[in-house]
Amino acid sequence: MNVRRRAALTLGLLVAVATAACTPPEPELAGEHVDVVGLWSGPELDAFATVASTWEDDTDAVVDWQGSRDIARDLAARLAADDPPDLAVLPNPGLLHDLVDDGVLVPPEADQFDEDYSPAWIDLGSDDGELYGVFAKVSSKATVWYSPGTFAAGGYDVPATWDALTTLADQMVATGVSPFSVVAPRGPGSGWALTDWIAQLVLGTCGPEPYDRWVAAETPWTDACVRGAFDRFTALVTTPGYVLGGTEAILTTSDADGVLPLYTDPPTAQLYSMASFAQGFITSAYPELVPGEGYDWFPFPAVDPVHAGATTVGGDVVVMMTDTPAARSFLAFLAGADAQTAWVELGGYTSANRNVPLDSYADAVARSIAEQLTQAAVTRFGAGDLMPAEVQRAWWAGMLELVEDPSTLDALLASQTQLAAEAR
Repeated sequence: MNVRRRAALTLGLLVAVATAACTPPEPELAGEHVDVVGLWSGPELDAFATVASTWEDDTDAVVDWQGSRDIARDLAARLAADDPPDLAVLPNPGLLHDLVDDGVLVPPEADQFDEDYSPAWIDLGSDDGELYGVFAKVSSKATVWYSPGTFAAGGYDVPATWDALTTLADQMVATGVSPFSVVAPRGPGSGWALTDWIAQLVLGTCGPEPYDRWVAAETPWTDACVRGAFDRFTALVTTPGYVLGGTEAILTTSDADGVLPLYTDPPTAQLYSMASFAQGFITSAYPELVPGEGYDWFPFPAVDPVHAGATTVGGDVVVMMTDTPAARSFLAFLAGADAQTAWVELGGYTSANRNVPLDSYADAVARSIAEQLTQAAVTRFGAGDLMPAEVQRAWWAGMLELVEDPSTLDALLASQTQLAAEAR
């Protein structure tokens, strides 16, 4: 679909973009097309189209969007037909590394992004030290949601460490309150939210280098530090009274519904570890809640305080597959602070660009998440999204079995170690 035509359908959003600074006119691009493939649809695609229309107006070039439901498959088909797109929006760096290995990505001029993106984000978009992709949209997976009012009424302190978190949970259980809402969202890939727990526990226990070696299958899943993350998670979900609804609720509750018990009257759970996009679930179900007062979040507590603030993330990374002046221009535009600011102002979006003003975000919670993401000293993509697809899918399924039967842990760690080694 021609993005210019789609953007015309979103005139209300265009007002927000019209106030953003524009790139200088580039008459040499007039009439050129940029072919972009990605997974976005609905409001995400509408916002992209609105932002992209500014570049189209400035250059008199056109962005042609091709939607995909399986981008790895669709890119493989286009490469086989010797018809790669100009740009692709990838859902994780794992696919980026695969495409680099295949020799089909073109590195952009890295220097132009150094001012806007921290070294942590440059590293995430790089392969073997060379930048190949720039993150267009990001989320934190190190967010624990709670109710400040409920915490104040219960005399609870926000925990800064894993030990403090379990101590708080014991305090809540002692007063008849279920501390945690935990979910393995129903639908395709059920189990992914449980792997997010493990990834953050490994990063916050072992540190970034051991995390990287585990993801790369250089460290076995049976390693003492990695196993420790699984042990802590298993202990949490099996401790009597800790998880609202127990195993059945974990296996049958959606990610959107998992946050609801924190804000019922009275609340039936107090803590929900879920990525930063959970803010949308909260505002949809409880639009009357004031961000930062009615609901808020705190960083997932590190097991080892040395690794406090280490953050697992998710996001969409834009890569170049055909080197044209228009493709380079549009990629630089998308990653720049002006376009990113306009995108943020449309709502439902977090940018990794550190030059996007925090006051561009609509509320205090969105601003604080953006601050966490742009200032984190250690940032790692969620482990499963960096692993080969067959390893990730087996891990999802294994986590469901683990929740149902914790005695399967040894078998899970052994089988994942073998599968990861075979997939290297």
